[in-house]
Amino acid sequence: MSRILLNLSFIIFHLSFSVSAIAQTTVSAYHPGVTPEGAVYYLPRTALRISVLVERTAYEPGDFASYAQRYLRLQNVSLEPRVSHRVVSIAQTAFGQADKQKAYAVKFNAKTVAANVALADDGRLLSINAEPTAEVQPTTFTPAQKAAPLNPRQYMNEEILAAGSTAKMAELTSREIYDLRENRSLLIKGQADFMPKDGQQLKLMLAQLDTQEQALRSLFEGVTTCDTTEYILTFVPEKPVSREVLFRLSEELGMVDADDLSGEPFYITIEDISQLPPTDEEAAAKTKKKVYESGIYVNIPGRMRSTLHQGIDQIAQAEFPAAQFGNVELLSAELFNKRYTTQLWISPVTGGVERLQADILK
Repeated sequence: MSRILLNLSFIIFHLSFSVSAIAQTTVSAYHPGVTPEGAVYYLPRTALRISVLVERTAYEPGDFASYAQRYLRLQNVSLEPRVSHRVVSIAQTAFGQADKQKAYAVKFNAKTVAANVALADDGRLLSINAEPTAEVQPTTFTPAQKAAPLNPRQYMNEEILAAGSTAKMAELTSREIYDLRENRSLLIKGQADFMPKDGQQLKLMLAQLDTQEQALRSLFEGVTTCDTTEYILTFVPEKPVSREVLFRLSEELGMVDADDLSGEPFYITIEDISQLPPTDEEAAAKTKKKVYESGIYVNIPGRMRSTLHQGIDQIAQAEFPAAQFGNVELLSAELFNKRYTTQLWISPVTGGVERLQADILK
């Protein structure tokens, strides 16, 4: 995370609740950051990062699939390829985004002590006179390394490869499989003509026999492969919602758009579970009129509960502090005058005060 550090030798005060009022300063295009007159910052809104792990299973029939029942007594071996998808897991985390409706300014005034203001890349206020709290980076899904696929033809003997028809190749391959099983049984019983010298060598020989049988059996059973992909969805709650379609999952196509009816819907419900006292609208109106009120604006976050459903089944639920379900309050500029050495840390996710330390100067 990078940030902008501003050296201010002036008092900090609030200019306006609206972006249009900030335009009366010299801020170009309302972009947060340093200006000749001060700086512009945003308070955050709380967004949800939803990680969805989808497993794709693909089946390819083997060359001898039609002979599986005759030679190996394998039942219900499919002769057609197929693909299926399923959700393995869903995880939710919260992160902060700059709320363009909560744009404020820091303006210079030569009567106060120097201050440092730290902003995130998108202009969110992070700290004053202190190193900002590091934003927690999401964990990246890393798929497990897959073994190289086996090539059955590398394990066919000369007689199988020289067979004149598929039926004959299937018959000879099945005999080879039975021979491998017999050799494995003799090794385990200690009756093989060439017994290994020690347990480690026995383990290697058995593993080799298993690999050969697995490769040849795949010609009858087919090959099934599984791949897991992580999809990252961003959802920004503006208000409580009930069972809104978050995404859809098609068994054949995988994850599709929320409006694609080929997929099964997955829903999200957002509840406002804040326990904050109601806002005093009259006091808020008076504060808004004081365009030049001194201080720093911060969020008093509420709380939200996010619940995910697949059909009628609940599959995930989590609670988070949420800036948009709370209030905005003013920290007085008196905290930043020459009588105090004040340090302020702001949550990058909610815009709330994480820590405020004010030391009175002697």
